[in-house]
Amino acid sequence: MNLSPSSGPTGLGPQDFLELDWEMFGELCRALAMKVSRGYDPDMIVGIARAGVIPAAVMASVLRKDFHSMKISRREGGERVRERPAVLSAAPAQAQGKRVLLVDEITTSGDTLRLALAALRDVGPEEIRTATVFVRPQGHAPDYSALETDSTIIFPWDRKVFDGEEWVVNPMYRDVLDE
Repeated sequence: MNLSPSSGPTGLGPQDFLELDWEMFGELCRALAMKVSRGYDPDMIVGIARAGVIPAAVMASVLRKDFHSMKISRREGGERVRERPAVLSAAPAQAQGKRVLLVDEITTSGDTLRLALAALRDVGPEEIRTATVFVRPQGHAPDYSALETDSTIIFPWDRKVFDGEEWVVNPMYRDVLDE
């Protein structure tokens, strides 16, 4: 994990970046699962696609719970196209009558979590709680989180992206990451 002040991508100004490797991300997911297990016993875990399914699947495995996903995004085809997120796939019908843990990788405004909560409530679960690996200070607070930070997070799956025929450093982080 690399936490150091850096110049942000063009137009963003100076920011702190928190670069995670897979091992650290796994440990944060494990710590989050432990927090949840102390106060809640979900029947199933629902991850918000795309990135929220990664910690949700890890937590489902650690807690030995069923895993499902739903897609809520501001993007289409990788490009940001909406200011507000939209529900792109239905909440899992299996949530009816169950205790559900809704998981995303990060929350800032809470817009995505609120949309997912509303969609899940339509299915009729017994109870829903929320968890995110990261939360922003003064942002929407989930029921459970692993780490609060203002830093821009560079997730391990976002560090390099496939561009045509090769893996390249994500253009968003070229000015920040050492190669």
